[in-house]
This record gives sequence, C-alpha cells and structure tokens, in this order.
Amino acid sequence: MRILVTGAAGFIGSHAVDVLRAAGHEVQGLDSLTPAVHNGRPDYLPSDFDLSVGDVRDPDAVRRAVAGADVVCHQAALVGLGVDLSDLSAYSDVNVTGTAVLLEAMGRAGVPRLVLASSMVVYGEGAYDCATHGRVRPAARSEDDLRAGRFEPRCPACGELLVTATIGEDAPLDPRNAYAASKLAQEHLAATWARMTGGSAVALRYHNVYGPRMPRDTPYSGVAAIFRSSLEAGRPPQVYEDGQQRRDFVHVHDVARANLAALRAGAPGTLRAFNVASGEPHTVGEMAAALAAAFGGPAPEVTGKYRLGDVRHVVASPAAAAADDGLGFRAHTPFPAGMAEFAKAPLRRPVSGGLAA
Repeated sequence: MRILVTGAAGFIGSHAVDVLRAAGHEVQGLDSLTPAVHNGRPDYLPSDFDLSVGDVRDPDAVRRAVAGADVVCHQAALVGLGVDLSDLSAYSDVNVTGTAVLLEAMGRAGVPRLVLASSMVVYGEGAYDCATHGRVRPAARSEDDLRAGRFEPRCPACGELLVTATIGEDAPLDPRNAYAASKLAQEHLAATWARMTGGSAVALRYHNVYGPRMPRDTPYSGVAAIFRSSLEAGRPPQVYEDGQQRRDFVHVHDVARANLAALRAGAPGTLRAFNVASGEPHTVGEMAAALAAAFGGPAPEVTGKYRLGDVRHVVASPAAAAADDGLGFRAHTPFPAGMAEFAKAPLRRPVSGGLAA
C-alpha cells in the first residue's frame, strides 16, 4: 500500500513511519516542521524517507500529499490538556480545521481509507459502578472538592464512592477540555467523510502513550515525559492529587503496531473506534515511582496539586482491538520493561516549549 502519514516527524507519527516501512509499505510523510516544535527535519527520520513540508491546514499542500495514496494515517495534531484560553482557538484550528481540509482532499482524490489518531480523552471520566445504582457517569469534579483533597468521583444519585470499571468504545463520550473536544470533532468529521464517500475510517483512541522521541520540557507533553524531564534536571517528579489516579500506559512501539493493524480494518461508509491500550492499568504514582527507580532517582513527590479538566480514572478495555473482527491487536511491551527503556531513551527537545505535535 501507499500510505501518507501526517505528522510524520512527530512522536507517534515517526514510529508509525518506521513500522509501516518495515512491513513493506510505500510511505510518504507530511509535517509542518513548525519552528515551535522542530528545529528542522529530525535526525531519527530515515535519510531516504520522502517527507513533504507542509501544513495540514493548507489545501494545496494536502492535495499534493494525498495524491495516489491508498491510506492516510492522520497523526498531525496539537496535543495536551491546554494551559491557556488561547489554546481554544489553536486546538480548533489545527485539529478540527486541519482534519476537515485533509478529509476534503481525500474525498476529491478518491483515497478510500483513513486511520485517525484519536484519544481516550474523548471519554472524559472513565467508567464507574455504584453499589446501589450500577453503572453511573459522575459529573466533573468541583474545584471545592479538589481543593479539599476529595479527589474520588461520587455517585451522582447517592453521593457514595464509586468503583472503577474498564471503559469500552461504546461508552458515552464526554470531552472535558479543549483538546478532548477537538479530538471528538475529528471523529465526527471522519464519520461524516466515510458516509459521504463510502470510505472506511478507523479511529484509534490512544491511551497514555510513552516512549522515545516524546517532546520534553513542555507543559503540553504527556505526564511520562514531564516526569522524565524532571528526573533529567535532578528534580523529583511532581505527582498531582494523591497519585492514585489510574491510567493505561501504552508504549509507542505498540501504538505504531496498532496503526499497522488498522490499515485493513473497518468497513465502507463507517467509522469504527478502538481503544489502543496495554490492558494493564497503573496509577500515576506507580508510573512515577517506576520511572524514577529506573532512572536512578530522585524519588517522586506527591503534591496534592490539581488541574481543572483532569479526570480521575480512565481504565481501558482492549477487548475490541484484540478481537479477530477488530484489529487483532494486543500490546506486547510489559510495563516494567517499557519504563526501564523510557528512563534512558532520548527525548525530543521542543524549540520554544510550544504546543507539541
């Protein structure tokens, strides 16, 4: 297959390029190489890799890039929770408008398949069970509760503490920050494109991805890279809340393999979403401790600080992705081995500390 990877110079995109090329596909890249993120073409891209420099919002650049492609693997995005009101327009512009421009070009060029990098943030909070009321959806946590150190969501009906459950792809979607809203908008646009063109779209809802080439020293990066940046600076990782919030940390090599598996998944005229996760949840505190131990210290500090918009627990069910009628994908990298590798792996230094791609 001839595959276009957008965001090919980025963290996940570059690993997808490696895996797709190793599988024998003809791969081309599109990346803006924005100076806020990249200081020119990264040296980890193969020297013979065909990378076009262009913005996903530029119709002419995108039209040229999609010509002749069998599949587009859409990784280009601004990522992270967002730290300022100005991020609202930035996420909407790059992630939503950029995806719309890409889908229009794909439709006009007759490109029949899309693999979309989505995110677990579209769920908002994860799945919870109440002993009395069964499966419930807690409201966003109040700042009063967070300030008082009451971090666990409570049942909206009776106020009792909840038990965390795994979240499947059929869960209600409830994005709770600007980045999450932009990722859900991408899914909606992709579903519309599939219905209008008869194309096949697969949305990969990445959980907490970590690994080599993550951007460092930026508040927009993933928590694993933020902790790793602290360790390199000789500072203890600062763990927010009480450190007991649960996530699924999945290695970028496995995420790249999921993109390979998604090339032939899906059905014409539809979008199908899959969790891409390890299936082995850990607390943020456990991740910080494992990373610090592998790095050689200092030990993490639990601060009790919080960020509005953060969710408490998101624990994925990887069953749909693993099924034969899904992707046939299972993560291979064990948590201890992945953290040990990541503790020593090279990170990418953003040029200006701006939003990461």
